[in-house]
Amino acid sequence: MKRYDLITPEGTRDLLFEDCLARRKVEKTLAALFEGFGYSEVVTPGIEFYDAFSGSARNFRQESLYKLTDSKGRLIVLRPDSTIPIARLAATRLKESDTPLRLYYNQSVFSNNALLKGRSDEVVQAGIELIGGDNEKRADLEVLCTAVEALASFDKENFRLEIGHIGYFKELVAQLNLDEDVIEEIRLLISSKNFPALNDLLDEIGDNDITRALKQLPSLFGGVEVLDKASDIYANDKITGILYNLRQVFNRLSSLGYEGKISVDLGIVSHTDYYTGIVFKGYLSEVGQSVLKGGRYDNLIGSFGKEMPAVGFGVNVDSVALHLERIGASPAGKPVDAVIFGDKGFVVEAMAYAQKLVREGSKVEHSLFNSYEETVEYAKSKGIKKVIRVGEDITENEI
Repeated sequence: MKRYDLITPEGTRDLLFEDCLARRKVEKTLAALFEGFGYSEVVTPGIEFYDAFSGSARNFRQESLYKLTDSKGRLIVLRPDSTIPIARLAATRLKESDTPLRLYYNQSVFSNNALLKGRSDEVVQAGIELIGGDNEKRADLEVLCTAVEALASFDKENFRLEIGHIGYFKELVAQLNLDEDVIEEIRLLISSKNFPALNDLLDEIGDNDITRALKQLPSLFGGVEVLDKASDIYANDKITGILYNLRQVFNRLSSLGYEGKISVDLGIVSHTDYYTGIVFKGYLSEVGQSVLKGGRYDNLIGSFGKEMPAVGFGVNVDSVALHLERIGASPAGKPVDAVIFGDKGFVVEAMAYAQKLVREGSKVEHSLFNSYEETVEYAKSKGIKKVIRVGEDITENEI
């Protein structure tokens, strides 16, 4: 029988020293940013009932979920997403709270990516949810600006934010009268920019203005001129309004000093059942995939019993940490100031002295060797510059 006790499951990994420091830096930076803009932290359970992730506005593919059962035989899952549990929280425990609710989180999410090699199945995600409020445009702008600030916090010169609107895609497919499975297949092909397979599928559906527009959707990315191109390909009153609103958002973000960092991508079609309005993705130069995803989801909280509009985003903390390591911006660990050695009969006193130094802000190690000479050799091998000997007297020795 093959044993797996010496390795981690596919899609997971152990984090060592520098990796942990980089992750903590990202988490602290984002927490400070979110709190600075008035957001309060919440934490949701790592396991949830499967029902929370099945429904018209929150449909996750079963094969992507890690599933188990509780003591009563009920199906539960490892949390695959943070927004849905927070939507549940807003509609239940916070339903009587004044709005808008500004919430942020920092927690792991789990998804089964068996068919996507190189993707992590466990990801630490930090993000915000802005729930409620009467002005959708102001809320969108607040969250988008916070997203840009989050990206700039880690590399102010080498980031970009792509914005789109899920309504463009939804309006196109709504006119084709397709079943949900076909729409989902089209969505996946557009999202992956798989032009050949997308063209083949749409050819089977038929040749008309809508299918021709869908064929071009993955290529509709770039500057503000993309909006003119999209309007020329196909437009009705609803699409014209969507493109006009996107242009406003683009111009407003650019006017805030982000010009050159913002682009348009009408091919952002993630979670079509989930999002209802503006959608966006953020990128850093040293990571090949998006490190930030978000959008407006006005129907999600209502599926839990209380109608409230909302917009938010999540940051892949591990991907941002990887970016920091690759550009040499990962924090270094604080060096050990001294090794504390206790002579025979003074081990407790040595430990007490070590505690005193730690309380004062020093970083020390307590020697586990039997002799002072061995302790000195150890300190030399570790590059530690000082050994403190605790006996009848306390002596500090530079080495």
